[in-house]
Amino acid sequence: MNPKLSLAIGIIFISFSPIFVKLAAEPAITAAFYRIFMAWIFLLPYCVAKGLLKIERKDLTITLICGIIFAADIAVWNISILKISATVSTLLANLAPVWVGLISFFILRKQTGKLFWAGTVIAIIGMVVLVGFRNILALHINDGVLLAVLASFFYSLYIVISKGVLQRVNTLTFMFYNMLASMIFLLALGIGGGYNLTHFPAATWLYFLATGLICQLAGWITINYAIKFLAPTKVSITLLSQTVVTGLLAAVMLHEKLGLAEIAGSLIVLGGIAITFLKPSQSKIS
Repeated sequence: MNPKLSLAIGIIFISFSPIFVKLAAEPAITAAFYRIFMAWIFLLPYCVAKGLLKIERKDLTITLICGIIFAADIAVWNISILKISATVSTLLANLAPVWVGLISFFILRKQTGKLFWAGTVIAIIGMVVLVGFRNILALHINDGVLLAVLASFFYSLYIVISKGVLQRVNTLTFMFYNMLASMIFLLALGIGGGYNLTHFPAATWLYFLATGLICQLAGWITINYAIKFLAPTKVSITLLSQTVVTGLLAAVMLHEKLGLAEIAGSLIVLGGIAITFLKPSQSKIS
C-alpha cells in the first residue's frame, strides 16, 4: 500500500478512539487496557500461525520500550478525554509535531526544513482558532489540558523511537510485542489503582471491542506501516488531521457542536499539513 494512503486510513480509524472512550464511560485506564487487550488477542493467533514472533534482542528491547511509551500516551490521553471535550483533548494530544521537530533538530541533529516549521506554525494557529483564543488568554487550563499536552510528548517519543525498529522488523511482529508491553503496563496500573476490570454492561464491552479492532489494530497497523517509509516529521504533522476527523465524528456521535471558529480552525490545520508536503522548489519560503 502507498504509505501516504496507509497513513490517511490509519488516521480515520484512530479518530474514533476518543468517541468510543466517551461512550464507554469507564475509567481511562480500564478503557486503555481493553483497547490494547482486544487488539492483541485478535493479532495473537495470526502471528503464531505465520511465524511472526522471531525478533532480534535489541529490536525486542526497543519495541517493548515503545509499548510502554504508547501505553503511557493513551492512558493520560484517555484521562484527559474524560475531563475535557473529545475534540479539544485530541487537538492538544496532537501537538506531537512540535516535539518531533525539536527532538529531530536538537537531539538527532536532523534538518527538519523550513516547510515543516512553516506548516507546523500554521497548523498550530489553526488549533488556537479551534480551541478559542479567549480561552487561551484567560488561561482556562485544567488537568485535562495538561494531560493532553503530556500525551502529545509521549506520542512524539513513540513516533521517533519506533521509526528505526520498524525499518528492520515486520509491522505485525512489532505490533505483537509492542502491544504486549503496553497491555502488561496498563494491567499493572489497573490492578494497582483498584479499577474495575471485569464487570461492564454489554454496550461497554462492544465499545472496548470496537476501540481495540478499529482504533488500535486496524489504525496502528496502517500508521506503523506508514512510519516505516515516511519521515517522523511528516507523520507527526499529518496526524494533526485526526483533530479534524474527531471533531466531525464528535459532532455526529456525541452531539458536540461545531461553530464557525471550529470549522475555520480545522481548515487552517489541514492547510498547514498540506504545506509540509510541498516540495522545496514549489515554495518561496523553502
